[in-house]
Amino acid sequence: MLDHAIPTVFFNGEYLPKPSVHLSPDDRGFLFGDGVYEVVRSYGGRFFALAEHLERLHRGLCELRIRGVDAAEFGDIARELLDRNGMATDDALVYIQVTRGAAPRRHAFPPEQTSPTTYATAMPFQPKGDPAVGVKVITLADTRWTRCDIKSVNLLPNCLANQRAQEAGAVEAVFVRDGAVLEATASSFLGVFDGTIRTAPKSNYILPSITRDVVLDLCREADIPVLEMPILEHELIAAEELFLAGTTLEVMPVVEVDGRPVGDGRPGPMHRRLYDLFRQRVNSG
Repeated sequence: MLDHAIPTVFFNGEYLPKPSVHLSPDDRGFLFGDGVYEVVRSYGGRFFALAEHLERLHRGLCELRIRGVDAAEFGDIARELLDRNGMATDDALVYIQVTRGAAPRRHAFPPEQTSPTTYATAMPFQPKGDPAVGVKVITLADTRWTRCDIKSVNLLPNCLANQRAQEAGAVEAVFVRDGAVLEATASSFLGVFDGTIRTAPKSNYILPSITRDVVLDLCREADIPVLEMPILEHELIAAEELFLAGTTLEVMPVVEVDGRPVGDGRPGPMHRRLYDLFRQRVNSG
């Protein structure tokens, strides 16, 4: 990658040096968390599941009723950011955010002519965890709002939970609501029980994860049994394998939950199979 001391970002229709970006203190994303975001990964300059990410961004904009932004246009913006930042052939992440824009601070929506704030930036990919070793997680009560299906920038409960995980020497915190294990702060959660992959069904309580959809699709193609049914908290101790799925973690084995080993405390055969299938999907473009 070229040495770009000052990254170029996209902000409200322009490509600018990052220090030149000035956000209004009246921006509703800053004041209310009134916006949505996406994170897209590129492998050697090729974006993975870009269309699916942009479709989810479109859905989030529709759910929040933020108008005046075409989510599909961020595809070209993401590619341009890789080029302008010398990452055209690198592993990278592109972060995209859209808020309702700047307006006097009132809870109700501002006038329709208010322009949304659009922002995107590219950064080198920094992996978290080693799939050959696995990661530790903790469980926490789910204190989030009930529209987790929207990828909102309002992530304070996730941040607080993830901080608890870091302080416990874990990579992730997994949310539990009414005894059901849902998802982690920034990734999906799956388990293996009697040779079957289980994961919580899509609902307003979990994000419709792009990586999770890919993993479940790979399972069906490989005739691996899948059951979209909640994993109950008391069942975790009996899981043959557990793993996380997400844009930055890919398919990551969980080897310890709340200080207790999962299985023999090492990545299992199902994870290795799914990880190989996932990497084949990535390499196939």
